[in-house]
Amino acid sequence: MNISELVSVFLICFMTVLLVTPLVIKIALKLGVTDKPDQRKVHQKLMPRLGGLAIFAGLTIGYLISDLDEYHISSISFALIIIVITGILDDAFQISALKKLFGQILASLIIIQSGLLIEFLYVPFFGTLQLLDISSYIITFIWIIVITNALNLIDGLDGLAAGVSCVILITILGSAISNEKVLISTLAVIILGSTLGFLPYNFNPAKIFMGDTGSLLLGFSIAVISLLGMYKSVALFNITVTTLILGVPVFDTVLAIIRRLITKKPITQPDKKHLHHQILSLGFSHRNTVLLIYCISSIFSILALFLNRDYFSVVFFITIIIGITGSIFTFYSLKN
Repeated sequence: MNISELVSVFLICFMTVLLVTPLVIKIALKLGVTDKPDQRKVHQKLMPRLGGLAIFAGLTIGYLISDLDEYHISSISFALIIIVITGILDDAFQISALKKLFGQILASLIIIQSGLLIEFLYVPFFGTLQLLDISSYIITFIWIIVITNALNLIDGLDGLAAGVSCVILITILGSAISNEKVLISTLAVIILGSTLGFLPYNFNPAKIFMGDTGSLLLGFSIAVISLLGMYKSVALFNITVTTLILGVPVFDTVLAIIRRLITKKPITQPDKKHLHHQILSLGFSHRNTVLLIYCISSIFSILALFLNRDYFSVVFFITIIIGITGSIFTFYSLKN
């Protein structure tokens, strides 16, 4: 697929979601699928939640017009449908974390069964290690679950998860195009166009939330597309580079887990200590907080691109500094 075809697919997905989202808003309000304000949440009024359904409509149209049958990605399509159903059930009925995890596990196992695995692990200063089968299955499973939930966890402000996803997808798309990886380029364009089509309705002040339907869908999609980039026959980037591209959601999730372990709280228990909450507490406005995190995500992406071009020592040093700063920030917030 050439650049003009990619642009056409992007525009069709973008316009599809742009036109479908108002309909989804009406459906969500009519069915009562809404997000009510509470002490933990930032928004102050009732909001429709099914925005992810509009994004999925864009993905579906993009798939149908892109002639992807030759790539045999039916397993990915089936797994995505399971994720969307899980998200819809949670948005509509607020299902338990365990039931939501079950849907993610089922979708992850479908991907693993298809043979899309992390088979090599790049260890800084030690080089690339080939994983044993069982290790490959376990690491791939953990990767999908963590990335899926990482996007879900940062979906706390208007436009935050959607915008960060766009930064990640633009980075992956640029790498895929420059390395002539057609499948990854096409999938990235489809997801990017659909997400950007939703963002005008989701950016502050939002008219609709993407809900778990959207955050799980985007998280799972990015997890899978990153697996495609790490696959042995593609080798677009290694797991270290990919983790850096996903820097904001990954670091926020890791710090959230550490924070809850230190305070002896369940890992699944929500709180108001995420990165966006901490930046808000410094006095930044809702919109400026989101824009600042977009910039932080962009910095991670730029570092990842440098790392992919053998500037490892420099990028590693900068990343360590960012990690230490984030850790200090977290412990300071716990203390106060």
